[in-house]
Amino acid sequence: MTRFQKLLSLSVCLLPVAVLAAEPDLRPVSKTAASVVRVNSTNQDFDFFRPWSKKNPRVFHGLGAVLEGNRVLVTAQLVANHNYVEFERAESGQKTDARVVCVDYEANLALLEPTSDNFLAGIAPLELTQDAVVGDRVNVLQLESNDALVATPGPITTIEVAHYQLEGTSFLIYRLSLPLQYKEGSFTAPVIKNGKLAGILMRYDSRAQSVDVLPSPVIAHFLKDVGDNGKYDGFPRAGMEYAHTRDPQLRHYAKLPTSGGGVYVTDVVANGPAAKAGIQVGDVVLEIDGHGIDQDGNYEEPLYGRISVIHLLSTRTFAGQAVSVKLSREGQPMTVEMTMSHKPPQDYVSEPYVVDKAPRYCVVDGLIFEELSRQYLKEWGGDWQKQAPQRLVYLDRYQSAMVPAGRHRIVILSQVLPTASNIGYEDLKYLVVTNVNGKALNGLEDLPKALETPVNGFHKFEFEDSPRELFLDAEALAEHNRTVQESYSLPTLKRLY
Repeated sequence: MTRFQKLLSLSVCLLPVAVLAAEPDLRPVSKTAASVVRVNSTNQDFDFFRPWSKKNPRVFHGLGAVLEGNRVLVTAQLVANHNYVEFERAESGQKTDARVVCVDYEANLALLEPTSDNFLAGIAPLELTQDAVVGDRVNVLQLESNDALVATPGPITTIEVAHYQLEGTSFLIYRLSLPLQYKEGSFTAPVIKNGKLAGILMRYDSRAQSVDVLPSPVIAHFLKDVGDNGKYDGFPRAGMEYAHTRDPQLRHYAKLPTSGGGVYVTDVVANGPAAKAGIQVGDVVLEIDGHGIDQDGNYEEPLYGRISVIHLLSTRTFAGQAVSVKLSREGQPMTVEMTMSHKPPQDYVSEPYVVDKAPRYCVVDGLIFEELSRQYLKEWGGDWQKQAPQRLVYLDRYQSAMVPAGRHRIVILSQVLPTASNIGYEDLKYLVVTNVNGKALNGLEDLPKALETPVNGFHKFEFEDSPRELFLDAEALAEHNRTVQESYSLPTLKRLY
């Protein structure tokens, strides 16, 4: 049996266009005909190792696609943790402030609008085209340093479901084969087919000269959701994992015929759409809304041919929409109705991404307490899954199975700021906190409450690993906290909002 495929998605990985030595075929584009605008974003990421501070600011430049309704489409990467965003017209250099209307970091899309109502006047909005297929030629738009707009043509070589920027998040992509050069406005680059928007450049491999494009069907889903009743629901997931059924022994075990399709359900997320529909581990999914599922988890898509069922469930359906699922359970056919939904990041025990908001923390006598999140683990770099503390990586990956029911967050002692009052504790870090003063911590907000009732004049902290217990003098805590704050120039000792 090969590795599991996931239907449950789930930081932001900033991947600007890489430099390429070869000279691409750059074709000038009429400025008056171009339906694009430069987007400049000043971003400042939060520092999860020093949660009271931010990292150095960075400036990114992108080329946004102007859409109907006085709005501009870019990738979410461009505006992640932004302090300031502005639009700039290439032909005149005129600038104005911009604001984010809606952002989806899972689908890597953001919709912006100018603060000045007339700023985009005279720029014709782009229409979407959703009929792109393998073999079509498209143009990637970029800006030269002199603000000349150029187009690099190339063919669509592959259309498939693949990973986006967040781990475990997969959607449809177009893959192009063409050479690109780095340009100042290339962080986001519209992809055009016959004068219409076919997608947005998401990442570029300079060695393979391969471009991954966030395609128009995903964009269309995002825009429709933004426009529905003023409430953005997000892309739905089924909340289950599955494996292929090409193994004849597995098919025999699942009481399936030797030929035919279906995927074997290996995990069902508690309270997810699949679980609520009654789908169980060991079931075999045969059809979804009349679309037959083959042994690899693909279905026949009219435009693209065989493609992953993830596209059917995440992009062709919307949150709140019910789909019919035909199953085989112990060889017996059955049909259930599954209502699709999106699980927001704050509903996870370890949030899959923490963007546009500061990390929560609490400093107690130099001990820094935080909540486990994947954004915290990413502080160990691109290879964080190997470099970060493995116990924490394990908890993040298997949180639905490992974390006790009712616990909202995992509180950790991330590190200790050494002082005279915490001698002996200065090397402690990456410990999971279970109780404080005998009270269970279900989130960081429980810590200040627990500190209100010391035990025999001491604050008692309990951990999953050694040292199992730690004690601080309760009477001296207020003075020790003042010393820590002054010694390390901390703006505040806690942030719980």
